[in-house]
Amino acid sequence: MHQRIPDDEWKSIVRNVPIVSVDLVVRHDGGVVLGKRTNEPAKGEWFVPGGRLHKNERLEDAVARIAREELGVEVTIVGRLGAYEHLYDRSEFEGTDGKHYIPVGFVVETDDDELNPDSQHAELEVFRPPFDFEGMHEYVADYLRDAGVE
Repeated sequence: MHQRIPDDEWKSIVRNVPIVSVDLVVRHDGGVVLGKRTNEPAKGEWFVPGGRLHKNERLEDAVARIAREELGVEVTIVGRLGAYEHLYDRSEFEGTDGKHYIPVGFVVETDDDELNPDSQHAELEVFRPPFDFEGMHEYVADYLRDAGVE
């Protein structure tokens, strides 16, 4: 069901439309998995795995797809955190005034010890409480608090 949107269309979407996505608080090995982002809008920051919803894709199916694509693992959904609003002042495109996401947060678990980052992550790491939020994106704190893992 992978739906690649051509760059010119995606740029128009980024410029004009809020993007519906799912973000995953992945509980693993006594902590939470975060990835060091290689792409905008959170490039260089520790952030939860996540991605846009595809047309006609159910939220739970997007959670499973993103876990497989970004982490290389299967996950079990243990909770839904609800909808958030993320406003960024930058995007991957020049000449846009940022990016607007409406992510639905999910808490998931995995027992798979082999985490494999995709091209969007320089590395993956399990962060354990108490958290040092230095280098983490500000939206991560909201997810950790709401998931009860702060």
